[in-house]
Amino acid sequence: MELKHATYGIVGLGIMGGSFAKAIRQHILSQAGATGRILTCNRSTACLSQVMAEGVADATFTADRVDQMLPLCDIVFICLYPHATLDFMRAHRDRFKSGAIVTDISGVKGIFERAMPQLVRDDVDFIIGHPMAGGEKEGYAHSDAAFFVNHNYILCPTPRNKSENLDTMRTLVAELGFTRITETTCETHDHNIGFTSQLCHVIASALVESAEDPEITAFGGGSFEDLTRIAMINAPLWSELFIANREKLVAHIERFERQMEQFKTLIAASDSEGLRALLSHTRDQRLRMGSIRTVK
Repeated sequence: MELKHATYGIVGLGIMGGSFAKAIRQHILSQAGATGRILTCNRSTACLSQVMAEGVADATFTADRVDQMLPLCDIVFICLYPHATLDFMRAHRDRFKSGAIVTDISGVKGIFERAMPQLVRDDVDFIIGHPMAGGEKEGYAHSDAAFFVNHNYILCPTPRNKSENLDTMRTLVAELGFTRITETTCETHDHNIGFTSQLCHVIASALVESAEDPEITAFGGGSFEDLTRIAMINAPLWSELFIANREKLVAHIERFERQMEQFKTLIAASDSEGLRALLSHTRDQRLRMGSIRTVK
């Protein structure tokens, strides 16, 4: 499949769906001789009007007309919450174009692998993916093609994926600006993302909630701000992600709690030698982490 001649479908024009549409337009369909199209679908009609006015989409479809859009699309990005993605794929299973590549952007993967037989026909290739990019603010108005530049894209290939379609996805995400493509299993994805993303959001949120007084931030020097940027959270989405990955996330939280207890014990006992040793180990550990570029 030649990317500049493909028809792309974007289901859900939030910050991520909008960013994919803009990045495809900017990096792929602006190439010389490109004949491809971008078709978009969304429940709200306001952003459908905006995506047309900006020249990002070639045609738009309201949610009740998505069955007219899907048979036209060679590559479909479903940019919905995880369980909404599952529901969408089940409901429209028979409407995807034969030979199409369908992919998701969800922050949990095991739920898709377990449901795979219900989601797509044998002549449709569902490639499980996760762009490690985005912003804190929600909605199409905050979407940006630049979000993807120099970021990581995780693919979770399954035995049913065709090698040529995986190659197409690798080429596509690279052209959108992603510079690292990590391929792993759904199990490893959910374990590692539980630590590097979901646990971090839990910690940031807990730190904000632990404040005795909101005015305490008047004494901030940057540390609080850096640690809590991600606490400005999309509550419905992250609640769903936390619960969908609850087994792995709770295990990470329990390990974090044990580390917090160790710090508390050393500080309460005025054990400066033990505290220095722990902090020195922490520094060395973080330096080693800094050299890791891919998820194993």
